[in-house]
This record gives sequence, structure tokens and C-alpha cells, in this order.
Amino acid sequence: MPGMFAGYRLDDQRSTSDCESEAFVSTKPSATVFLNGAALAVLALTLSFSTYAHADNAAYNYRAHCAACHGATGAGETMIGKNLKLRSLGSPEVQAQSDEELFNIISKGKGKNRMPAFDHRLSRDQMNDIVRYVRSLKK
Repeated sequence: MPGMFAGYRLDDQRSTSDCESEAFVSTKPSATVFLNGAALAVLALTLSFSTYAHADNAAYNYRAHCAACHGATGAGETMIGKNLKLRSLGSPEVQAQSDEELFNIISKGKGKNRMPAFDHRLSRDQMNDIVRYVRSLKK
């Protein structure tokens, strides 16, 4: 009766020389391949969730700090936005500004009695999230 060794059936009828003379390939998946595949799957899920979390943070920060004036779509169609005659954040004029220029506007504000400075209210990461969110509003 054949025995088992490490998950492989030991066949008394097959000799070592048979294994050497033939292309001997195991059909059983290797534990290493399985673990590497599992590690890659975990890594892929982690990266995708962190990307979604990052996008959620950007949207949350925009809604919490910008949407009252700029509106949910960035078009400035709120009472405050209309009174201040805000340009759409997706407009070519706004989108033509560099990330640094947009960051500075968020950080330092713009004009007297227009946009307040957020440098004391938001972290650099939060302001960078908002810049990325504004980029997503491109028409």
C-alpha cells in the first residue's frame, strides 16, 4: 500500500530513475506559491482601500470646508457663491493654476472678505486633498 509524504502519494512502482528520466512535474500547488498569491491579494486590497479612503478624505474635506461657498459640484451655485460671483472650480481658468497656486489660495485665503485662510484650520495633507479634489472637478 502506498504511503503519503508531505501531501504527495508515494508510489512504490516508480523508481528514482523514472523521475530523473521523465519531466517530473508536481500538479499540487506549492505552499509558497499560495502564500505569495495570498500576500499579493492582501497587498492589492490594502492599496485599493487606502486609495478609496484617500478619495473619501478629499471629498469629506471639500464638503466640510469648501462646499458652503463653492457648492457640492464646485460650480459656486450657492447663495454665498453667487453673491461673490465665484468661478466654477472646474473652469479652465481655475484648472490652469498650478497645484502650488491652489494650495496657497486655500492656505492663505484670497482677497479681503472673500475666501478665508485655512492654514490654521487644516493640515497640509488636508489642503493637498482639497487640491486633488478640485482637480477632479475639471470639466
